[in-house]
Amino acid sequence: MWSSIFAATMILTDTHIHLYAEEFETATNALIDAAIAQDIKRFFLPNIDSTSIDGLFKITEQYPESCFAMLGLHPCYVKENFQEELTKIHSAITSSVSAAGKSKNIYAVGEIGLDFYWDKTFTREQELAFITQCHWADELELPVVIHSRNSTTELITILKNHPHLNLTGIFHCFSGTLEQAKEIIDMGFYLGIGGAVTFKNSGIDKVVEQVDLKHIVIETDGPYLAPVPHRGKTNLPVYLKLVAEKIAAIKNVSVEDVAQITTENSKRIFKI
Repeated sequence: MWSSIFAATMILTDTHIHLYAEEFETATNALIDAAIAQDIKRFFLPNIDSTSIDGLFKITEQYPESCFAMLGLHPCYVKENFQEELTKIHSAITSSVSAAGKSKNIYAVGEIGLDFYWDKTFTREQELAFITQCHWADELELPVVIHSRNSTTELITILKNHPHLNLTGIFHCFSGTLEQAKEIIDMGFYLGIGGAVTFKNSGIDKVVEQVDLKHIVIETDGPYLAPVPHRGKTNLPVYLKLVAEKIAAIKNVSVEDVAQITTENSKRIFKI
């Protein structure tokens, strides 16, 4: 049985959670407060499209010490009007930029990327949206948070084809092979590990076993992808502890070590 005893000074960081999602909205504050009470003290909120910006900012304004905004156009929301959506999101980002040319309250461009799981109708549009947003990140010196469902190889190729862009960030919800993980790390990116690491046949545990913790951050992706034993249910913020415990068991280290190293990694990525 993995330990669930956490040191009082420990800080767990959820680098990817949709706290503004409708699955949470009737109890968002209570869920955040419950997680904070259990040492999950930082949450990075990825944007979906222009309609989620207000809800995202509402939470980050309520919890300025714990919740941090990321803005981008999710690949599943790239449609015929993607240029219009990009304009709205870029406007929201630039409105937060200081005179020094850096964002004051946006900590990453995300979640962006490619998704070829459900539909490939807008493949070219997804690629254009991704590259455009990578240019934003380069210009503003922000990390990118990358969605790569069924598209890890394609994203690695795109990034390698744009070496002039000075990028770092996270391959969120990493689900690739060890070889892909090594390529991602070699490019200066981190692996976002979530609930799938607890799934029996995901294979992510085998990758985590072979990758140094200095290349990993942890996440829930709540309300999606709840870890075992809650698989198939709403993924609550407190379930990040289960991800940390699983990684600790795989790596044969303490949960405190996982928390310290992955939180330090997140601070390095997001400059916070």
